Amino acid sequence: MTDPLAPAPPASFHRRIAAVADRLPELREALAAWLGTLGLSDDRREDVVLAGYEAMANSAEHAYRDGDPGPVDVRAEALNGRLTVTVTDYGAWRAPEDTNGLRGRGLLLIDSLADQSAQVHREDGTTVTMTWLG
Repeated sequence: MTDPLAPAPPASFHRRIAAVADRLPELREALAAWLGTLGLSDDRREDVVLAGYEAMANSAEHAYRDGDPGPVDVRAEALNGRLTVTVTDYGAWRAPEDTNGLRGRGLLLIDSLADQSAQVHREDGTTVTMTWLG
């Protein structure tokens, strides 16, 4: 039984790390741990973690191709039955290249896992916003 005097889990999450592939697992695990405090079903939590990780991986692989890796910000908020995760980098957007069908499915995966998703490409980076309802 939960302690009625225990503090509520935080309604938001934010981490910033260098967008480097070998740093992403720690960020994924931190997001998963935070999601674990929200009482989501296992399936929902797995969808959020997978979609978020895919967006993080896109930042690490594509945003900083021509220089030193920059930051990736992961923010999440759970309010009023809505869970929103945003992944933001500050690198350069490049349109996806033809890949003979073996790669380039990350945004499709995100779209299929989230109830709503959107990508905003700016001169100074990209933000992927993913939302789950209820």
